[in-house]
Amino acid sequence: ILTGPPMISSENGMLRSIVFMNTRGRDMGSVMEDAKEVISENLKLPAGYSYTWSGQYESKERAQKTIQFIMPAVFLLIFVLLYFTLKDYLEAAVVMLSVPFALIGGMYMIYILDYNFSVAVWVGFIALYGIAVETGVVMVVYFHEALDKRLREFEKGKRGSITNQDIYESTIEGSVLRLRPKLMTVGTSMVGLIPVMWATGAGSDVMKPLTAPMIGGLLTSAIHVLVVTPILFAYMKEHALKKNKLKVSKMADWMKEGD
Repeated sequence: ILTGPPMISSENGMLRSIVFMNTRGRDMGSVMEDAKEVISENLKLPAGYSYTWSGQYESKERAQKTIQFIMPAVFLLIFVLLYFTLKDYLEAAVVMLSVPFALIGGMYMIYILDYNFSVAVWVGFIALYGIAVETGVVMVVYFHEALDKRLREFEKGKRGSITNQDIYESTIEGSVLRLRPKLMTVGTSMVGLIPVMWATGAGSDVMKPLTAPMIGGLLTSAIHVLVVTPILFAYMKEHALKKNKLKVSKMADWMKEGD
């Protein structure tokens, strides 16, 4: 009687043996980098032998390649939709600035909670970008409604020339009207997301990394929408007024036709 493996397995017509390993509290990326370095320096395989990395690492690599394609496609799609909504490249770019602000908050939350980057984290960021841009668009719509009202009054001869003060008042009016809805959006989102961070049941290990960037990003994107966006909008309209190019927005005409 000779000792030997309890089972002989094969794959693609070749004999296969599996060596298991775990990360023990470390992120998979750094563990695999160290393992590859050690194996390349110390392991010399005989002729006819080869090795490949499989398991969770293989799935992670496949998912990362998919995300590398999806992320640029998401940004492009968001920008295209913003342009068709706002009818202006510059305003679409201003709204897109909410994305890096949301990214900052999400990154801080990941760092504070000491989470490793994973597919779940990137999915959370993608969802966060959509929420951040949506609130930015609504804010700009409120600005346009207030400013377009004054521009139409000017065209009908009901008010004098449009000045910088009119732009400031329109921006303040839109900000005030949007303040409560924005705070309610952030508040209700937090009420729904924060309990996930204390979940302990099945699937919580996936849901927590997905939720963390959304919580942090919602806070920083709210600051951008309520503080930075009004300033940039007023600056753009001041510049248009100086060049005598300030007019009723194309978005307003499109919304009027839809009604």
